[in-house]
This record gives sequence, structure tokens and C-alpha cells, in this order.
Amino acid sequence: MAEKRVLVTGATAGFGRAIANIFARNGYDVIICGRRKEKLEEVKAEIESTGSKALALSFDIRQQEAVKDAVQSLKNGWEKVDVLVNNAGLAVGLSSLQEGIVDDWERMIDTNIKGLLYITRAVAPGMIERKSGHIINIGSIAGKEVYANGNIYCATKHAVDALNKAMRIDMVQHHIKVTGICPGLAETEFALVRFKGDAERAGAVYKGIQPLTAEDIAETAWWVASRPAHVNILDVVMTPAAQANSTTVVRK
Repeated sequence: MAEKRVLVTGATAGFGRAIANIFARNGYDVIICGRRKEKLEEVKAEIESTGSKALALSFDIRQQEAVKDAVQSLKNGWEKVDVLVNNAGLAVGLSSLQEGIVDDWERMIDTNIKGLLYITRAVAPGMIERKSGHIINIGSIAGKEVYANGNIYCATKHAVDALNKAMRIDMVQHHIKVTGICPGLAETEFALVRFKGDAERAGAVYKGIQPLTAEDIAETAWWVASRPAHVNILDVVMTPAAQANSTTVVRK
């Protein structure tokens, strides 16, 4: 296989880490991005153990100049990104709008929307120049419907859903695919971050069900990326078998 490269944001844990590893196992060289340098080094070692190459870029995706500098630093072929996986994202807090914490809102908006835009703006021109590429945006079932106290998080993921559609319109003439993957309940650091380290509240989210795993999402990302050149998977919504929508979950 000719050399292929994937860039994964939020690659230090959860979906991003699993996605980086599955692409590596399938022969891709991997650019891993995140804020936690020590975690990036762990993932880099995992990737290199498969025989693939890895490049770690530590920056905060919420900082436009940091994103631009990181992408501009790519040299010696690393700048030729074939697949961009916009995985970095988070939920912080779970409260009504009128009781919301503005700092939490800004963190979600800056990461889930603006960060996705910054990295896409930096990487997409190279794909357009080469007339080839695939952008995979990790969204959420929260981008398809709204649940109580999910207000700002749901709004950011609805924005990602809209950007998927807009990107396809902008990119189709340049032979670039755009896919949205929207998981339901998946057990990662997500709930722990949402509840600001409260392990008891985080654990209750998944109690009594078998949630999706990071590997489930990674396998889906690899599947959509490995379709033939003439096939584009536009949108994937996936949940545990016990979940019908954001609020209907059957627990044992």
C-alpha cells in the first residue's frame, strides 16, 4: 500500500486513541494531536509497535495560532494528510440554561466547534490541492436530538452535524469525502469530564447497560475510511443495543 497518513485530534484517550491505533494497524502513519504530552508519548509508542510511523503534536485545539503553527510544522511528507479525524470534543456540566456556567459553555463551544473549524481550515487546503482526502467528524446522538440539561453540548453537536453537510457541499468538487459519526452512550473519559471528576456520577451513566466502547467507534471510523474511492458514507448514528434515543435506555 502506498504511504497513507491520518491526523487524529484528541488522540490521548478514548475514541481518538483507539482510532489512531486501528489506522496504524492497517498500515497508516499517524499524526496524533492532544494537550497531554505524556499521553501522546504513550500512544506514539503503541503505534510504533505496529510498525507504523507516528508523529506527536501537542497543542490546544482551542487556540487558533497553535493549531496553525502545528499544521505548518509538518514536513517531509507528513503534511500530506489523507484522512483527518476531528475527534477532539467534550461535554462539561449538566444543568439548565438559566443555571449554566459560562466558562463551561465556552470550553465546549471553543473545543467542539471552533477547534474543529481551526484544524479543518489548516488541513483542508492540502487535500484540495491534491484533489483527494477524507474528513471524519466525530459528533454525537446529541447532534440529532436534544435532552434535558444538555443545551449547550447539544447545540455544539448540532453545529457539527450542520458542518458535515456544509463541508460536503464545499468539498465534493475537490473529490474529498466527509463523514459524520454520531455515537450514543459510549464508555470513555467522557462522563468523567462532564461531571468534573465525580466518578460516582460518571459511573451511573453506564450502569445496567453494555455501552459502546472506544474500539466500536474506531472500527466504524476505519470502515468508512476504507470504502472504495467511489463510496462515501455520509452519516453514521450508532448506539448500544439497549439505547433507543438520547433518553430511552433499558437498564438491567
